[in-house]
Amino acid sequence: MYTEEETKQIQKLAAQAMGLAKDDLLIHLRFLDRALAKMQLQERFGLEGIATDAQNLYYDPLYVLRLYQKTPAALTRACLHSLLHCIFAHTYGYEKLDAERWDLAADIAVEAVILELELDAVTLENDVELPGKLKVLRQDAGGLTADKLYRYFKRTELPQQTIVDYQKSFRRDLHLYWKAPEQMEMTEEEWQAISRRIRAELKSFTESRGLGEALKESLDESTKERYDYHQILQRFMVMGERMGVNEEEYDYIYYTYGLSTYGNLPLVEPLEYREEKKVREFVIAIDTSASCRGSIVKSFLRKTFEMLKEGENFFQKVNIHILQCDSEIQNDVKITDREELEAYLKDISLRGFGGTDFRPVFAYVEELQEKGEFENLKGLIYFTDGFGIYPPLQPPYDVIFAFLNEDKTRGPVPPWSMKVVLEDEDLEEKVEENK
Repeated sequence: MYTEEETKQIQKLAAQAMGLAKDDLLIHLRFLDRALAKMQLQERFGLEGIATDAQNLYYDPLYVLRLYQKTPAALTRACLHSLLHCIFAHTYGYEKLDAERWDLAADIAVEAVILELELDAVTLENDVELPGKLKVLRQDAGGLTADKLYRYFKRTELPQQTIVDYQKSFRRDLHLYWKAPEQMEMTEEEWQAISRRIRAELKSFTESRGLGEALKESLDESTKERYDYHQILQRFMVMGERMGVNEEEYDYIYYTYGLSTYGNLPLVEPLEYREEKKVREFVIAIDTSASCRGSIVKSFLRKTFEMLKEGENFFQKVNIHILQCDSEIQNDVKITDREELEAYLKDISLRGFGGTDFRPVFAYVEELQEKGEFENLKGLIYFTDGFGIYPPLQPPYDVIFAFLNEDKTRGPVPPWSMKVVLEDEDLEEKVEENK
């Protein structure tokens, strides 16, 4: 145990060490100034490490002094490590992930960035062992962003000893305070704004040193537009009546008062129907050109319908057309109920595989409307690689273009449509789950 005077001295020295670590980062990485300003230092005895909640940087004074005594670079490295977790948005959405795999993926991603920067202020003796491990991981995972590493760890059964070795090599902080986004004081949008500013200022820094590939990858990952596909699908839902007591619009007080006062005569009767938002009519167009693989197409359909089936979002009878198309319409299957949907998903046969032209689909849907095939068509989802000819005019319904991965060479979608970017790895995982 320490006396009160000794404790105060420990607190003072630890605070000075943390301040020096932040100063080192500001001197060598000037583009981190705004991010560092957002991180408030908070001492926490008994933590036995350094941790962040995307607002504060918590530290154990005793741990800090031991680390600083070992080498000042180790403390600066730990602070930079935690800061990069925030910049790359690793702390958000944590509760939905496999914690052990995400912790490891996030730690490796930030350490890859730090090693690439080659700063003397954060260089440690055992760093010479890490490039070889990172080279293998980059090849196996397809990159060194946390998302790619996480997917790799999810689909690969690594030996426990390998996991322990990675943890020993790449872990610098604790993830005790990573929470759900709504519990964070500093929002993900605020950190994304900081990340975008860093990415803009990074160009001159990395060009002068010929460095920054891992940092650019992680910044691109953290600042890319995020699309809530599930939320967008809600636009295709319409109000409809369903038989059953409407609990929300029915007052049991008047009902029971009438029974107690007048015998079998309630003052109000419960409504025998209620209005609900559900899926009734829409179109899914599947681009079967050579660039859209069959397994990915099937997985996209499963993903879409699983979302729509959540929470009983289907009416008993629906009118959903699934079109297969390349430069022309290859197939049209009409789904009217759950049984037909399940049968279709079990045995999907793809046709086409030619070039891509989006216009025939919209012309075909217009023909279906003229024939009275739809009463209230809410929208069309077009799953495609995005390389094709778009129609010039806006149709009288919502349109979603769902792309397989982001591609900067792809042209913009029409201004009247919505764009969703689906990750190839996400759909591949869904395929594995359904085997």
